[in-house]
Amino acid sequence: MLLEEQRFLHEDLERLEQGISDRAAEDPRQIRDRLSRDHQISGFLNRIQEQSNRLLDIYKDADGARMKEIQEISTGDPFDAFYKQLDEIKDFHRRYPNEPVENLERAYKRKIPGESDLMSAEVDNMFTGEESYGRFLDLTTLHEDYLNLAGVKRLSYLQYLDTFDTFIPPQCPIKRADKMTDQYFKYVGSLANHLESFLRRTRPLEDLERLFTSFDQDFGKAWDVNNIPGWAAEVHSAGPAAPMTEGTGEGIWCADCEKEFKNDNVYKNHLTGKKHLRAVEAKKSQTQENGANTNGSTNGTINSRGSTIQRLKERAIAEREHRIRKLSNTMQGERSDTKVNIERKQGMTERERQMELDTLFAETAETTAPGGDDESDSDGDDKIYNPLKLPLAWDGKPIPYWLYKLHGLGVEFSCEICGNFVYMGRRAFDKHFNEARHIYGLKCLGITSTTLFREITGIGDALKLWDKIQRDKKKEKTSSDNQVQMEDAEGNVMPEKVYYE
Repeated sequence: MLLEEQRFLHEDLERLEQGISDRAAEDPRQIRDRLSRDHQISGFLNRIQEQSNRLLDIYKDADGARMKEIQEISTGDPFDAFYKQLDEIKDFHRRYPNEPVENLERAYKRKIPGESDLMSAEVDNMFTGEESYGRFLDLTTLHEDYLNLAGVKRLSYLQYLDTFDTFIPPQCPIKRADKMTDQYFKYVGSLANHLESFLRRTRPLEDLERLFTSFDQDFGKAWDVNNIPGWAAEVHSAGPAAPMTEGTGEGIWCADCEKEFKNDNVYKNHLTGKKHLRAVEAKKSQTQENGANTNGSTNGTINSRGSTIQRLKERAIAEREHRIRKLSNTMQGERSDTKVNIERKQGMTERERQMELDTLFAETAETTAPGGDDESDSDGDDKIYNPLKLPLAWDGKPIPYWLYKLHGLGVEFSCEICGNFVYMGRRAFDKHFNEARHIYGLKCLGITSTTLFREITGIGDALKLWDKIQRDKKKEKTSSDNQVQMEDAEGNVMPEKVYYE
């Protein structure tokens, strides 16, 4: 029966290709329908790969069964072979009378609206309500896990969304020694797995395995050259004369306390303090615990083995941090949309949130109701009633009037530097100072430093401020050149006037 199985596989491949082409021609309006379509196409592609491998095995004919079956049909009596196969089929159905027959035409045919669609139900179970079918991130559980880590500061959910992929000081308050705990390892592992799972659920048609492999290759190359931020190999110096420089890179870094000092004298006085001595003792005890693995060995063997195990632990944690950074860069759009959605929900009452959920469920029910195609066509032809000219939301409908008033979207702000461009609402006006249009307008005026020109929209005001800044810089440079620096007994440097006062 290998020839029949071969014919069946060819038919299955053709129907799979037809099913993919039918779904690729669709253009769903709702994000739920689009995700359902993409996951169906992804499942069809996986089945094509499996069936093609089975078909290749049949054509290879490693055991010679296919060639033997062809010879039986071509050389012997064809009716004998036919009745033999017919008896085998009857015997099979006699033993399994309730065996269902797979209908390939119905299996890959596009579902009519109103019919039960298994993939749509799976898509509904893939995402939480906060994720809204992959439009937003839901990191509330991971935010709670982060707050339970040792040495972290209390952050709001919005602040956590800004900093969850930052792992180096001074932005990250967690010290390197605290990162070696099982709790932190479990946290970064859960965060990396969640982001990877979210990417698989929202982008089923992309080649994500190649993307994840590139992440691992980049990390391996950076780790080999000791170029992972925050995980450089520690070099223990003989004394306090050669401190490790980290942090902002401008001052002197104390590796034991993980603190930066701007002044050399303050750093030297810090070395004799109780806090520094306790930190040194804690680090020595931790090093001894990591190095002492077996008894009866030499000290050199113990230290080398302990440092190797320590370095392997650091590599595992650094690999997860690197993956989190790469995944967050890949999902910058969803991350910014999540922050906007959280800010929007914070300005809503509980009743308004419930009304929004009811509207979302009602739209989902309309898409699955019978006759959905006719209704969607008629809805697309009708014009949206918007007499107040309100901006449109993500669903193509006008936003509520209270939200329009809350954000002040009816107030116009014009900017002469941007070519008299008009911005609707204070929020869009504040954001435009960091956008390319405004920065380009300042550069056209010869202004290179843009940080001091916030809230300035007039060309004349900008030129006056720039001239004043240039004059002040010249005066400051002249005065600093003529200023006499004095040093007191403690080594503090100050101007001559302050020294004598």
